[in-house]
Amino acid sequence: MRGILASSIGVTCAAALALPFAPPAAASASSASSAGAPAPVADVATRTAGTADARADVPGSTRSLPLRPLTRDRASGAVLGLTPRTVRPFSLLGVVWDDPSADLHGRVQVRTRAAGSGEWTDWQDVETHYTQHGADPDSSEAATGKVRGATAPLWVGESDGVEVRVLPQAGDPEDADPVDTGPDEGASGGEGAGEGGEVSTLPTGMRLDLVDPGEAEPGESAEGAEEPRTGVMTAAAQAASAANSALVPLGATHIPSLTAEETRKELVTLRGTELTEQQQAKPYIGPRPSIVTRRGWGADESLREKSFVYTSKVKAAFVHHTASGNNYSCSQAPSLIRGFYRYHTKSLGWRDIGYNFLVDKCGRIYEGRAGGVAKPVKGAHTMGFNSKTTGIAVIGSYGSKKPSSKAVKAVARLTAWKLGLHGMNPKKKTSLTSGGGNLYAKGTKVKMKVISGHRDGFNTSCPGGKLYKKLSSVRSKAAEYQGR
Repeated sequence: MRGILASSIGVTCAAALALPFAPPAAASASSASSAGAPAPVADVATRTAGTADARADVPGSTRSLPLRPLTRDRASGAVLGLTPRTVRPFSLLGVVWDDPSADLHGRVQVRTRAAGSGEWTDWQDVETHYTQHGADPDSSEAATGKVRGATAPLWVGESDGVEVRVLPQAGDPEDADPVDTGPDEGASGGEGAGEGGEVSTLPTGMRLDLVDPGEAEPGESAEGAEEPRTGVMTAAAQAASAANSALVPLGATHIPSLTAEETRKELVTLRGTELTEQQQAKPYIGPRPSIVTRRGWGADESLREKSFVYTSKVKAAFVHHTASGNNYSCSQAPSLIRGFYRYHTKSLGWRDIGYNFLVDKCGRIYEGRAGGVAKPVKGAHTMGFNSKTTGIAVIGSYGSKKPSSKAVKAVARLTAWKLGLHGMNPKKKTSLTSGGGNLYAKGTKVKMKVISGHRDGFNTSCPGGKLYKKLSSVRSKAAEYQGR
């Protein structure tokens, strides 16, 4: 699998590379084998594994392993990490730390062992700048005390072995070598990472979260189905499904596409008297695309906050990439989304998955944050600009790899419909007020393109250079879908 090579300031994306330093396969296998049972989990680092994980009827799990000081290897410069070990099966991972405002000035690299073949991967870089996808500063979601800093999640497929190394930013003192204190001693990063060997540039409380996204319901597929599932639904699942009741029956796994004429009629039903006379006479809106619902991709509704939070309208769409790697099949996309959802809620402490919508490389569109796909649900996708916007994430890493034409077309179709619900022209600009970030101070009024990339609102490499270059064609195509 190829990952993302993250810079220390999160401004550029590049292809992941396998570094020459790696223990011999035999040695790694031996180390993993000698580990025997999974390594113990520190109590302080298990906040991600809540009571829901203990219930047998809830799919999926999250496991935290504190990172330990390593004797610095001169070839790689690693100072913190995990030696090769056997763990319970997982498919997605990320490194988490205590302070959501703390930046990780360095690189995180992992290699994993495939559960089927027993083969170890090459070293892969994990995108270290990720929490700028989160809730706006001073918002209720950011002020819960549960939010944490983290890398982007990396999809590795079903694995049962892992090794991690953290390399501080180039220029750190060469003599700052944490001592190897053994498996049960020492801090997990930051000050005190080893007596006489502090790693001052690394956040405190660093740990590796291993996510098992759980299995889908029997017969579930990324294609979804227009007929609703008739199985027992929890109250939370009913609420999430009912939020789309104006579009599909309760329990629907799939919201079908509509023709242009059907969509215009639906717009009048949904918005009614809110529409201007011009919108009623000639509504510019793209045909509603097919969307897989949360029930369709298998969301465990017990993980999220119960209530839904809305913004007043949708004036702009921010496009992202998940920075989770491209080594996935489209049939695995629901599993990836369940992994992102669990990572966002259990590891990062967000109220729900951050994105409003997700798009896989086959062009399938998925409902993200709960509250209704036709409603202005407030997400946690572009720090500072979550109000009056929607967030769309293309699953994958697009710093050096071009997104598929199907994915780009799906983003255009989705924005043409979603922005059309609110009378927004995809080729125009709109005025947004910053909620605070590293590009625009809180309260700053900013002229933003109605379809923007994450980097337009925050100093980040997201959505990757290759995807960002496609946004011009997305705007043109979306406007065409709207009949402009």
